[in-house]
Amino acid sequence: MKYVSEVKAKANEKENTAVVYNTDDLNLWYGDTHALKNINFPIYEKKVTAIIGPSGCGKSTFLKTLNRMVELVPSVKTSGKISYRDQNILDRSFMVEDLRTKVGMVFQKPNPFPKSIYDNVAYGPRIHGIKDKKTLDTIVESSLKGAAIWEEVKDRLKENAYGLSGGQQQRLCIARALAIEPDVILMDEPTSALDPKSTLKVEELIQELKKDFSIVIVTHNMQQAARISDKTAFMLNGELIEYDETDAIFQNPKDKRTEDYITGRFG
Repeated sequence: MKYVSEVKAKANEKENTAVVYNTDDLNLWYGDTHALKNINFPIYEKKVTAIIGPSGCGKSTFLKTLNRMVELVPSVKTSGKISYRDQNILDRSFMVEDLRTKVGMVFQKPNPFPKSIYDNVAYGPRIHGIKDKKTLDTIVESSLKGAAIWEEVKDRLKENAYGLSGGQQQRLCIARALAIEPDVILMDEPTSALDPKSTLKVEELIQELKKDFSIVIVTHNMQQAARISDKTAFMLNGELIEYDETDAIFQNPKDKRTEDYITGRFG
């Protein structure tokens, strides 16, 4: 434990930026299946952190622990600690509702509500008590601009969101996440269902968003991780194998298993 603390302290000092999340000996079980094993690493403010690894390695499970969505599975048990802004979110006294107003989530498959484009974006603010039409109008416009889709939909706000293309739907879902003014945005393979052109737009958007938000993205796409992330974590069989600057992971990995994965020898 002392060694882990020293490593984290040195990393934080070198990084010279705030830590938004820290995990300490995080373990998670689905029933008897040990899905996450002693996970320890920091996630930094206003950086893009990519989580890579083969299917079933625990990437999405880890992502869902960061907003406690994983607890929706009845058989889940956890141990260890996840600190968000120095508060342990696994503590029973921590209100999960408060966490989810600060941590937005974008899923693999675009999941707009069967409502108008406007109502999709206004949904979160309304849930949080905002009723004033002018305020909602401002939030909707700024969120859609933030998701780089305003120009495409500004004359279609009353139309059903299902009429948008897949790439537009995903950017609408990002706008919906932005509307609650989160601190962190979690993305679970957000471009895996999109064509190359839409994927590029989302990647460009992520680069813009990291100026104001901390982003954690799960991706199977090695080239994508190399292109858009500042930090990369490689997971295998529920363990964190290596975590470093993205350039270091892809150009000079310290663990042979990391090298084997990113060069396509397995996974």
